[in-house]
Amino acid sequence: MSLFHEAVKERLLRYARIDSQSGRISGPGPSTPCQRDMATELCAELRRIRVPDVFYDEAACIVYGRIPSSRGVTAEPLAFITHMDTAPDVSGHDVRPWVLDNYDGKDILLNREKHIVMKADEHPVLKQYIGQDLVLTDGTTLLGGDDKAAISAVMTLAEHLLTHPEIPHGPVCLAFTPDEEVGGLARELDLDRLGARFAYTLDGDHVGWYQDQTFNAAAAVLEINGVSVHTGTAKGLMINASDLAVEFLNMLPAEEKPQFTEGTDGFYHVCSVSSACERARVELIVRDFDSACFVSRLDFLASCAEELDRRYGAGTARLTVTEQYRNMGQILSRYPFLTDLLRQAIADCGLEPVCEPFRGGTDGAALTFRGLPCPNLSAGYENAHGKYEFVPVQAMEKNVEILLSLCRLWTGAGAFPEP
Repeated sequence: MSLFHEAVKERLLRYARIDSQSGRISGPGPSTPCQRDMATELCAELRRIRVPDVFYDEAACIVYGRIPSSRGVTAEPLAFITHMDTAPDVSGHDVRPWVLDNYDGKDILLNREKHIVMKADEHPVLKQYIGQDLVLTDGTTLLGGDDKAAISAVMTLAEHLLTHPEIPHGPVCLAFTPDEEVGGLARELDLDRLGARFAYTLDGDHVGWYQDQTFNAAAAVLEINGVSVHTGTAKGLMINASDLAVEFLNMLPAEEKPQFTEGTDGFYHVCSVSSACERARVELIVRDFDSACFVSRLDFLASCAEELDRRYGAGTARLTVTEQYRNMGQILSRYPFLTDLLRQAIADCGLEPVCEPFRGGTDGAALTFRGLPCPNLSAGYENAHGKYEFVPVQAMEKNVEILLSLCRLWTGAGAFPEP
């Protein structure tokens, strides 16, 4: 058992019990008030472990911390950013985390009363963690390891640096943000307050993996106006908006959906459909790693809306597109030292670094385009956003080691270019 085993385990168990699910963003500040509970806990904990510079921006629901350089060290500040919210896909209320020690590779009984079992043959990733200690749920909620496994590692790193002043390091800046799961994109993060020119986010599956590319991403809403007429006299008059929504869905390429794509494949994903005879609304997201293909996808959606207008009359369909973030690889390619140091830190901790284009978005994608170059280190959770989510304790331990190694390498790297 490593130096950090109990610390990261205790933290994740404690954080997981705090409901911090995000919801639909409708204005400034966090999308759900419960995220403030998590922020308050983290703010208090930073002060409890004696981080000397702690600030809680209550309006934005962002917690900042700064650990000064160790004595005699002059180095570039380094920031670590994690998100406090958990995904709204599955309930995050009344999470009941527990630990299965020394996993034996067999099916896991999550909930005896409800007969909920995580079957090893349905979740082959489990085989990678035989002999490790798994933090699990009772099968009725998500766990929230996305991103509380990352927070556990970052807080344990902070505590270790503060209790071991002999470890040489430059300033270490921390930020904990809301609403990442619903496209918040850390838009209210104050870069001056953060106090670093470069950062790493921690998010994603599989310990030892990292990302320096993400999708180009947009959200789209198609609003359809139908004509409602009594069904007895509807012939030639009714335009059923529900039918038109189905027409639109059938225009989308059948194989270009998340469940049929991988790697750098782009897709269209229908998030929700609400409809009646007179009104229909389709919400979807569009993703592509290639910028030109991304633009083509948006143009295709516009052509679909235009076709509905052509068939049923002007004003029938209205498409609204909101760009969310761009592929951060466009910027990070200018700063190869960021991923070079990260790969070295991972390798120094006995893991094989694996770079995978991130089929999702991180706050770091948006922050990179705001002038804070920000690759991503995996948080080490598995099966995120579902009731079979789990976190190997050893993955969180290893992430603390990686962060410590990164601080050491960063301190000795010398001067960095301007972002």
